[in-house]
Formats: sequence, C-alpha cells, structure tokens
Amino acid sequence: MLKERIDIETIDGQLFEIKVIEPDDSKPASFTHYLQNHKNGVSQFYKKDALAFVKEILEKEYPKEEITNKVAENALQYLIFDFKKSVPFPAPEKPKFKFIDLFAGIGGFRLAFQNLEGKCVFTSEWDKYSKQTYKANFGEIPFGDITKPETKNYIPDNFDVLCAGFPCQAFSIAGRRGGFEDTRGTLFFDVAEIIKNKQPKAIFLENVKGLRNHDKGKTLTTILNVLREDLNYYVPEPQILNAKEFGVPQNRERIFIVGFRKDLGITDFQYPEPTNENAVLDDILEQEEVSVKYYLSTTYVQTLKNHRARHESKGNGFGYEIIPNDGTANAVVCGGMGRERNLVLDDRLTNFVPVTHITGKVNREGIRKMTPREWARLQGFPDNFKIIVSDAQAYKQFGNSVAVPAIQATAEKIIEKLNFK
Repeated sequence: MLKERIDIETIDGQLFEIKVIEPDDSKPASFTHYLQNHKNGVSQFYKKDALAFVKEILEKEYPKEEITNKVAENALQYLIFDFKKSVPFPAPEKPKFKFIDLFAGIGGFRLAFQNLEGKCVFTSEWDKYSKQTYKANFGEIPFGDITKPETKNYIPDNFDVLCAGFPCQAFSIAGRRGGFEDTRGTLFFDVAEIIKNKQPKAIFLENVKGLRNHDKGKTLTTILNVLREDLNYYVPEPQILNAKEFGVPQNRERIFIVGFRKDLGITDFQYPEPTNENAVLDDILEQEEVSVKYYLSTTYVQTLKNHRARHESKGNGFGYEIIPNDGTANAVVCGGMGRERNLVLDDRLTNFVPVTHITGKVNREGIRKMTPREWARLQGFPDNFKIIVSDAQAYKQFGNSVAVPAIQATAEKIIEKLNFK
C-alpha cells in the first residue's frame, strides 16, 4: 500500500505525520488545493474534503478531545497563514489569470505559467514520486487519476487555460469520422471531455514529435477534428518547437497544439520565434567535482564501445555518445540509452574509490553520466528547484518533463492573445 508523508503544522506548533493509505485518496490533494486557493473563490471545490482531512488529523493527534467541525474550521484557517514559507515556487500574490495542470509530472507547465503571473487552480498526476517532487516545489499535492469521474469532479469552473502534456495513444477510427466519441478509451478523450465541460478560453497541449505521424497521421487528424469541430475551438496548425532554440543546450523537439474558444474572436496565432540564445553544454555542467558514482566503470565503458562497434559494422549510428562542452545534448529521455547518449568528459575526479557496486574499476578517461541537476538545467528548471527523490526517479522525472523555456515562450504568446490586464 502506498504511504506518503505529509507534515502539517498544528495549532500548538507541533509537527506530526499523516499517512495516506489509498493512492487515490483525494483528501490530501483537496487540503493543499484549498490552502492554495482560499482567496480566489476556487476554495469551494475543495473545502469539504479539506475540512474532513483536518478533522481526521486532529482526531488522530488528540484522541481524547472532541474535535468539532468548528475546531476543524479554525485549524484550517490557521494553517493558511504559514503555508507558503518553505515553498520554492509559490503562486503569485495577484495573479492575472487561472490555469489547470493535467498530466502535471513535476510541474514544468506550472513553472512556466506562474512565471507569467498565472494561478494554478487544479493539478493532477498519477505517479507517486512525481507527486512528491511537485509538493516539495509548489506546496500542493496533485489529484490522482484524471480518467476517474470523481477526480474530474474536483476541477473548478471558470479557469482560463487548460494545460496538458498528455500521453499519445492510437484511436480506432477506421470507417468512422474520427470525432469526440471515437476517442473513448484514450487519455485524449479525458482532456477533450474536460474541455467540453469547462470551456476554458485557451488550451495548450504538448506531445512527442512523433504524434504528427502517429498511426499514419490519423491520431493527430482526429485530435484536431475534435478540437476544431466538436469542441468549437480555433486551432492553428500545430508546430514542432525545439528546446535548443529557446536557451537550453538540448536537442528536444516536441509538438505544441494551441487553441482558443471561437467565441473570443481570435483568428490568428503565431508560435514564438527562436530566441537565438546559443547555449552550450558547458553552461549547464556542474561547477564543482561531482561524485564518483556518476563515473562509468571500465567494464561498462568497454561494453558501450563494443555495442556501438557492432552497430557501426551494420551501418547503424546507434550507441553511446559523449557530448563536447561546446555542443548540444541529445534529448533527455527516461528509457533506452537516455543517459548513455548524453555522457560527458570530466577529468576533475580526485577520489576513484567506488561508492556503489560496480564491475571493474572507475574509468580513468573521465567519462561520466550527467547528474540529475544537469538534466534539470537542460530542461530549464532553476537551481532552487528541489530534487528530493532518488537519482533513478529524478532522471525519469526530468526525462518525462517539458522544457520550461519553450513552454513559457509559447504560453506568453497565448496570454498576449487573451489580453489579461
């Protein structure tokens, strides 16, 4: 069973531990969403469960006391005051617009939109480790599985922008027109259903570059048909943007889909132009000596060399890659050869004693993996973004994340069109 630790300050200043037994328990998410939204009218969607959560906490902490609804209400209001002290990325005090963050991961969309003075009023993410990172940085626990009606019921009304980096799935559209109903059973259907019910002013969807040709182009055609015809949004032709053109040294191409509700009268949209900031790998590398654990063993280096040689003999270009300091990293991904295709040379190591179990010795060529912090920088996350999970989880989280600068550049164009004052 999943157990998450949530520290909350009680009225008498003590800290205590709450264990959330069910992975999809919505009460902790409601509690943190209430604290984040108590000033903007959205709190009504979360207050009931937030009160129940606080009451449960107090009853466990003070079993001999009678905890009335009034006591829970007072405790809830008290907790608001000190809430944002330890959050690296609090919401803006006077936000200009509201957005929701679906398939949120570790908050790349949120970071970008908060930088533009937006207020996130709902977030969902199913991965428990990503939830931990999200909470550590934004002070909010995402709701769980967005495919469940009970999760969708927590989404408030009257937000401005829907953000979603949804996973790509094929649709069964043979012989049909490929409309809204034909997307059932896919995660896009859940996004479309939310758009249909909530009618946000704008939508911003992100996906892998391969979506353009996925299922011979049928998947993207269906998505655009649903957005344009069934949901009545103006959706310009999607565009593939590369993170390396927006100030980070990573060759990462992703497809962006932007849309506006047709009654707003927006009939044109220009995706952002490249910033021409020529970042190179050296800009994101650690300034100090890194742990020996990131250096490859002699045995593994030889394995990688043999692996590449086999592929080269067959005319393939597949294999490990060492990125020069004045070069651009390959896309960081969580599977396959993600780390091995982004190796670096770093001769600053002074202690070659392994701190993990390896076969062979630590290589003397200076070949090492990038650190999780270097991956974070490749994705445009600032250095005060907290990494609180294991290296394995951190690589997965940053590999699955969006590149924040490219998202923010596009978000800025969206907000300009919506003309928030």
